[in-house]
Amino acid sequence: MDYTMWVAILAAAVTSGTPLLYAALGEVFAERAGVLNLGVEGMMLVGAVSGFMVTVATKNPWLGVVAAMAAGGALSLVHAFLSITLRANQVVSGLALTIFGTGLSAFVGKTLIGIPSPATFKALPLPVLSRIPLLGDVLFRQDPLVYLTYLLVPAAWLILYRTWAGLNLQAVGEDPAAADAVGINVFVTRYLYVVVGGMLAGLGGAYLSLAYAPSWVENMTAGRGWIAVALVIFATWNPVRAMLGAYLFGGVDALGFRLQALGITIPFYFLKMLPYLFTVAVLIFATRQTRLKRIGAPGALGLAYDREER
Repeated sequence: MDYTMWVAILAAAVTSGTPLLYAALGEVFAERAGVLNLGVEGMMLVGAVSGFMVTVATKNPWLGVVAAMAAGGALSLVHAFLSITLRANQVVSGLALTIFGTGLSAFVGKTLIGIPSPATFKALPLPVLSRIPLLGDVLFRQDPLVYLTYLLVPAAWLILYRTWAGLNLQAVGEDPAAADAVGINVFVTRYLYVVVGGMLAGLGGAYLSLAYAPSWVENMTAGRGWIAVALVIFATWNPVRAMLGAYLFGGVDALGFRLQALGITIPFYFLKMLPYLFTVAVLIFATRQTRLKRIGAPGALGLAYDREER
C-alpha cells in the first residue's frame, strides 16, 4: 500500500474510533466509581436518535449534541437509582438498560428513518497543524467532535490522577467504606460519575448519527457499546490507553473496507468480525477476578455499597 492509502486508513481509524472513545471514557469514570454499567449500548442508541431528532428539528447539530448528552445522562440516572440507591444487581440493571434503550430508540426513531440530516459535523482542517506531514492529514483534518476528544482525554487523565476529585473518585471505587469514613460522600460521587458516563455515551451515539454516518438507522451502533465496555478493560481504566485502544479498534474496522478496495481476497464479513472477536477475547481474558486485580480493576467494581454494613 502506498502513502496515500496508509494516511486514509489511519484517518479513518481516528474517525471510526471516536464514538468508541467517548463511550469508553464515560465508562472509565463510572467504573472508577465502582459502578459497572452494561447499558452503554442503549445509552448510545438513545443519544444517537435524540441528537438526530433535535438536529432535524432545529438544523443545529450542536443542539443535537446537547440533546444526546441529556438523553444519555437521563438514561444513566435510571441505572444509578437502581444500582446505587436500591442496590440492585449492576449487571442485570445494565442489561435491562440496553434492552430498554434499544427498544426506545427504535420506537422514537421510526419516523426519522430515511430523512437526510439538515446539518452535520464536517471535516474542518486546522490551520498550520493540518500541514504537518502524516500527522496533519491523520489527526488535524477531522471534524470538531474529533478535536474535542483531543482535549477531553488529557483532561480526563488530569482529573483522575492529578486532582483531589480524582483521588476521591478512585477511593470510592477501591473501598467505599473507607472513603465514607474519611468524609467522602460515596452516593453523590457514584451518582455524579454514572451520569457523566451516560452523557459521554450519549455523545458517542450522537457522533454516529451526526458525523460518522449522518442519518438515523435502527441499531446503528452495531454493538459498539459492548466494544466500549471491553475497551475499558483493555485500557486498564486509563483514559490515554482508552484513546489508543479506540483507534486500534477503529483501525481494524477501517482496514476491512480498504483491503476490499485493493482487491485482497479476504472475506469481507471476516474482516468486519475482527473488532468483535477481539472484544470477546478481552472479556474472556478478564473473567477471572485475580486477573482483574492484576490489571488494576477498581476493588469495589460491581459491588453495591450499604452504609449500614460497613
